[in-house]
Amino acid sequence: MEKAEALIPPGVRWAVEKGMDMNVVPYKPIPIPKAYVEATEKYSGQAYVGKDDHDLHDWVAGRPFPAVEDDDPQLAEKLMWNFSRTHYFTDDLNVHLPDADTGALLVDAQGNRTYQVERHFIVDWSRRLRFYGRIKNEPIPQFEENPDKTFEKAGFYPLIEPFDLKGVGTVTYRYLDPTRQDNTWLYTPVIRRVRRLSSAQRSDALFGQDIDLDSFGGYAGQIPWFEWKYLGNKPMLGSLHGENLPPVVCEKDGGATYCENWEIRPEVYVIEGASKLPGYAYSKRVIYLDKETFIILYSDLYDHNGELWKTVLQSIRNSKRPHPHVDFEYEEERMFVYAFSVLDTQLEHATRAAIPGMAFPNEPGWYVDRGLDDDHSVELSWYTVAALIQAGR
Repeated sequence: MEKAEALIPPGVRWAVEKGMDMNVVPYKPIPIPKAYVEATEKYSGQAYVGKDDHDLHDWVAGRPFPAVEDDDPQLAEKLMWNFSRTHYFTDDLNVHLPDADTGALLVDAQGNRTYQVERHFIVDWSRRLRFYGRIKNEPIPQFEENPDKTFEKAGFYPLIEPFDLKGVGTVTYRYLDPTRQDNTWLYTPVIRRVRRLSSAQRSDALFGQDIDLDSFGGYAGQIPWFEWKYLGNKPMLGSLHGENLPPVVCEKDGGATYCENWEIRPEVYVIEGASKLPGYAYSKRVIYLDKETFIILYSDLYDHNGELWKTVLQSIRNSKRPHPHVDFEYEEERMFVYAFSVLDTQLEHATRAAIPGMAFPNEPGWYVDRGLDDDHSVELSWYTVAALIQAGR
């Protein structure tokens, strides 16, 4: 801890104190996909953030703000828009059979820390499709037909386990209009009911786990619905070159976190965000954003008393293959979030997830930028409430 203290945030410190080991390896750069670099060069300089609506205007594709200045009054917002418009540099994302455990962090009679798994979750598919900012597959750079006027659509369904939640799932629409809140529909087969979640409810724990819809990927909320503050830029440790599939769980904390490779990332932006929505669970999120990739390394979530409540830790691989055993590879190295943990520091509770699931050692897990005609992609109708209900049944 003494060696790492200046290089980690409070949430990671808490995890290390509870038994998470960090295997520190030398820094390695991460190449940015060629198509994303070309789009950035083609469209850079024309995007801007509105002072009143805080929306991103005149952006087409690539990184909206490739050059930012520390004295820019809109710096925090611009950095978050850079993150939002990166999203693993993908047009479409199809994740198959991720699994998760949730349970309590305990200490046994001998003083050893244990992770008591209470529930196990498996979801069939988690998918995301962009309608704007497309750089890899047609239509480029956007869908001409977009009757719902969405920036992207996503689905997380159906749950396969646990048994009492079998068939449950969600579909989310994020709209182009920044004043329009996300539409997220939750289907529960047991009561045959579809419920629309408000934007504030996106901060509620999902399916009894410790994560919420706005915390996937470190932050999955809408940029204009938060007040953002830039806190600085410094070297920090991050897990971006993992080697193990399935990921190795940490022994000393009972397995609530993953003991994978960490490295000193030369520059990490620290950004604080506070929701504008009444009833939002957290008073603020502190996000740690890697400057090279604009991927969130981890984020700390605080309660309304200003105390650390939860932390989200991401473990990332960088490879041409989503899994070493698959029979295909991408033209360039890609980033894959192959594991993450969400730790409730107040209740001493945790959710850990692996992609692909630890029960599926030979599943590729990630199908990235495969296009709408690929066997592992779906028709646009998959992103509808009707398809959500049908799959749940």
